Amino acid sequence: MAQVILTVTLNTALDITYRVPALAPHASHRVTDVAERPGGKGLNVARVLAALGHETVVTGFAGGPCGAVLRDLLAPLPPVDALVPVAGRTRRTVAVVDAATGDTTQLNEPGPAVTPEEWAAFLTTYAELLGDADAVALCGSLPPGIHVGAYAELIRRARTAGVPVLLDTSGEPLRRGIAARPDLVKPNADELARLTGSRDPLRAAYDARRRGAHTVVASLGPDGMLAATPDGLWRAAPPAKVRGNPTGAGDSAVAGLLSGLVEGLPWPQRLARAVALSAATVLAPAAGEFDAATYEDLLSRVEVTAQATAA
Repeated sequence: MAQVILTVTLNTALDITYRVPALAPHASHRVTDVAERPGGKGLNVARVLAALGHETVVTGFAGGPCGAVLRDLLAPLPPVDALVPVAGRTRRTVAVVDAATGDTTQLNEPGPAVTPEEWAAFLTTYAELLGDADAVALCGSLPPGIHVGAYAELIRRARTAGVPVLLDTSGEPLRRGIAARPDLVKPNADELARLTGSRDPLRAAYDARRRGAHTVVASLGPDGMLAATPDGLWRAAPPAKVRGNPTGAGDSAVAGLLSGLVEGLPWPQRLARAVALSAATVLAPAAGEFDAATYEDLLSRVEVTAQATAA
């Protein structure tokens, strides 16, 4: 029977990318290319999981004209659409790519205000989807109207259902979510430092585990990833530092960790997969995508080393 991975994106987005010859403040610009796609961290994760051959289901909220476009764009893709309708309008994220420099300027809207009735409808859908899920990822920011402990509530429900849960968020939702004891959290170095007060990723990862996370995988940007697990401590790095567009690289890493979890891979292989997918995404010409051949090449050359366990 196929394994099903559920991704939750409470603050979905319609991602719009504008490409301009050169971006200058206080000036009018002629856009040379426009692209739209369904967005939000969990949807990005699901897209990568589908590319890896996993059956995926996406849920969260969608509403208004932007939500309708998002669902139309999602319809032909492999992830199954289990989004919950809301009266508010799904947000847009606008990325302006400067073709001259390769730099990207990002504008993120806040998202729709979710009512208590809409939240209750989502919880009903979530409970039903957990019944068929082999793992669940809770990803991204919270839209207005959703209480700051929402992810903690969803983690507790997943644990009650016996479904392994990964949390990828930041700030107070991360702090409260960790206290609910998720199986895995994947903060970046800055998010981990804000959570624990330590700029040392190793010390901060162990601190986050003491706060409740079963395993902590810290993203170190171009330096790879660090995993503090009950079975040991590992560090993985790409064969060389890669340059490109980092948009979506963290989501690809989450997909690598989730796929490794449901496949039962040992931690060194899970971490290598996550780092290779992240680096391949940075190198891809389209943000949030990856080339399969590039990924396979990187995977064969990722260096994973066991680290001394902190006292």
